[in-house]
Amino acid sequence: MYGRTRREYRSQRRREELKGYMGTLLWIVTVICILIVAVTMAVQTKASKVIAAEAVTVEDAVLFDEKNVLDVAQAVTSGRELISTAAKERAKMEEERVIVIDPGHGGADGGCVFGDIVEKDINRQIAYRVVQKLRQKGYKVELARKGDEFVDKIDRVEAANRQNAKLYVSIHQNSCEVKSVSGIETWYDENDGTRNSRRLAQLVQQETVKATGAVGRELVSDPELCVTSKSNMPACLIETGFLSNRKEREKLATEEYREQIAEGIAKGIELYLNPKTMYLTFDDGPSEEYTDMVLDVLAERNIKATFFVIGEYVRKYPETARRIVEEGHTIGIHCDVHDYDKLYASVDSYLEDFWKAYDTVYEVTGVKAQFFRFPGGSVNAFNKGVYKDIIAKMESQGFVYYDWNASLEDAVKHVTPQELIQNAVETAGDRQQVVMLAHDRVDSTAYTLGDLLDAMPEYRIEPLTVETEPVQF
Repeated sequence: MYGRTRREYRSQRRREELKGYMGTLLWIVTVICILIVAVTMAVQTKASKVIAAEAVTVEDAVLFDEKNVLDVAQAVTSGRELISTAAKERAKMEEERVIVIDPGHGGADGGCVFGDIVEKDINRQIAYRVVQKLRQKGYKVELARKGDEFVDKIDRVEAANRQNAKLYVSIHQNSCEVKSVSGIETWYDENDGTRNSRRLAQLVQQETVKATGAVGRELVSDPELCVTSKSNMPACLIETGFLSNRKEREKLATEEYREQIAEGIAKGIELYLNPKTMYLTFDDGPSEEYTDMVLDVLAERNIKATFFVIGEYVRKYPETARRIVEEGHTIGIHCDVHDYDKLYASVDSYLEDFWKAYDTVYEVTGVKAQFFRFPGGSVNAFNKGVYKDIIAKMESQGFVYYDWNASLEDAVKHVTPQELIQNAVETAGDRQQVVMLAHDRVDSTAYTLGDLLDAMPEYRIEPLTVETEPVQF
């Protein structure tokens, strides 16, 4: 790779050792070259010096001695330092990306006008407050228009694109011929690819409705709006009220209500950028029909979840169990047969059941499960006398158990879809990390899952991993 040296090697062993160190150096050079392309000129200059130093080392490293070892170690350290520097540079670049807040209309374009209430003025007053709140939280924020000048809406969006803006939120007021219509609605483009504007619109709408107590109207997908169709970043347009509605117009004219609106918009943006985490878990499957429905929803939204399966159903529906694994979800053990009396009769009966389920999962899916969940939770009316001994035995063998801190409460019969969603939202509360309990053998859960996910956009959904801090009763 580097060409033959003109000196004779002292031994075959030293040739092989030197070859190994040269391979390490080549790896370092490759990493540094990639960093040169990715980072700033400062990093590029530093990387070039290291590469030059390594080139000298390659030429001189014809004999294996202590100096060569030290040179390699130093080069490895330098490479790691550059990787760390590059990560810091990327983080800094991300911090410097701006959030653009657009006060709709401006100048000769006043928007909706009712007496002395002009839309452009309300938009600007709300936008200023949003900017102030986000800056106080440390974000870099700019207005798409300053003062009362007219700026063409296409120019506003194109300016944000040139800046590689992080987000774009446009603020407007609504109007309707039917004077009784009121409330907040938010517009986005559902066909925006990877920008995820829908989630931004959901959060801005959700938090603004919470902050104001206003009517939450629909989210509207419209790819024809300039904001939604021309922006390269996640974008939405919020109509914060109807100026055509007298009561809402009077509210919008007050500083207090505009402050509430701004608080909601800022909170929605912050949740979009810094989501909470939910570990969505399903017990008791796989089922003949409903697990596949759940998997379809998760696949459509590119969400990974965790399934605590029952051995007898894995044997009964092996294709569904394999699909869980093939689509990247985490699989854990629930039990082999869901019989509380038999399962918790003794430590030995629990272990016998567990290992039968474990072996089934391994034979069917190839997964050596690392996680388990007690039927009924780790502490329940059936296992009071044995749960501590079971936990000690299982943990001594390297297994981790997970309870939950939020639930759809879908094991109860005759629960409506709306009740399931309400249960999930209420039990999750304001936690930053939620382990959500659901069941993939329940028809209403399968049918409601999409709506449930829409109702909790503040959460980023992840599968359980060995790094996840377990929630335990």
